[in-house]
Amino acid sequence: MDTQTILILFCIGIVAGMLSGIVGIGGGIIIVPALVFFLGFSQLKAQGTSLGILLLPVGILAVIQFYKQGYIDMKTVGIVACSFVVGGYLGSKIALALPQETVKKVFAVLLLLISIKMFFFDKQKTASVKINSVTEKPV
Repeated sequence: MDTQTILILFCIGIVAGMLSGIVGIGGGIIIVPALVFFLGFSQLKAQGTSLGILLLPVGILAVIQFYKQGYIDMKTVGIVACSFVVGGYLGSKIALALPQETVKKVFAVLLLLISIKMFFFDKQKTASVKINSVTEKPV
């Protein structure tokens, strides 16, 4: 692997990690397109590589910071994490069975729909809206 590729990968990792920590997104939303665009990875190779990248670091360093501040609901984490394992397995089987162009288009449409929702439909709630117990920080 040449120096330029290593530097690109390092930059992708820094940006994806920072954005994950700042806005709570999975780094894959940054890593997958970056690997495809900057390094010419196939969609499936980028997705598989992204999963390998995110397996450990996101699960430790970023989570510890939020946990220390009381912003993690462990019951929710347990339930979603268990179902996420099953979903990840099933999703990988489906992705590998589909043509690569279809997977790429599904990924792009998902990003587009999320962007549209965030830009046009996620209005901030006023202070008078009651905070539910899952998102409320403990005192």
